Amino acid sequence: MPPFLAFANLIRLFNQTGTLLLLFPTLWSLFLASEGWPGLKLLWVFIFGSFLMRSAGVIMNDLADRSFDREVQRTRHRPLASGQLTPSQGLALLAVLLGLAAILLCLLNPLTLLLSPVALLLAGIYPFCKRFIHIPQLVLGLAFGWGGIMAWAAVRNELDLSAWILFAATVCWAMAYDTIYAIQDRDDDQRIGVKSTAILFGSHTWLGVGIASLIMLACLSLVAKRNHLGIEYSLTLMGVAGLLGYQVLLLRSEISGEKAFSLFKQHVWIGVLILGGIWMGLP
Repeated sequence: MPPFLAFANLIRLFNQTGTLLLLFPTLWSLFLASEGWPGLKLLWVFIFGSFLMRSAGVIMNDLADRSFDREVQRTRHRPLASGQLTPSQGLALLAVLLGLAAILLCLLNPLTLLLSPVALLLAGIYPFCKRFIHIPQLVLGLAFGWGGIMAWAAVRNELDLSAWILFAATVCWAMAYDTIYAIQDRDDDQRIGVKSTAILFGSHTWLGVGIASLIMLACLSLVAKRNHLGIEYSLTLMGVAGLLGYQVLLLRSEISGEKAFSLFKQHVWIGVLILGGIWMGLP
């Protein structure tokens, strides 16, 4: 395989679902904190930053998990697990991505800069959590939600309750969609000793996803009340609730890995709906 293609596969260049799921909570915060369209500079910083940090995150994950990935049917062909790239090559690309992200941070205010090490810390510890705790999806949610905290700080130069409520909504959202994602590898993960909420919840996965989704919807409703969002937001939130409810009903029966991945990808549209609702519902 050509080196460029191996590096592209390492950062999942041809599958940007993860980047979008990281990006949308930052956009929710940017639009809400700005009470409308944020400045173009902030938009481009957080769009490009989400791409860089998600790419860096998957490299950290693959470096930590390369021995596990060789034992899982879905992941054994990843560049580091299969030997297409060496760990040193992975670390070199990781350094480049983090360096570019650091340059972007220099364009933001001091508060956002102070908050940034938490994002790197969460991204770094997440790959190891699946070895020790049964809810690594919670740590992933914290990592993905922190982008929204930084986005709010970049606009307002402060953090208020709405920022933290959006953060809580994002954590619950990530727990829901990543539990669904983990269904793909549940059998292999049990065999090799990797932990996940899909294993923890077992036949009650539908209930775990449902509770996380309900808390997410409650947080998003509270955000609407605090920020006086209009009926447009309420209508889009009803659409989100309908889609999440449909997924929970499907999860009450055993589903294939392919179906789980399809449900996971639907969460991109949930992010779109919420962003559209915020934009249209702003007073």
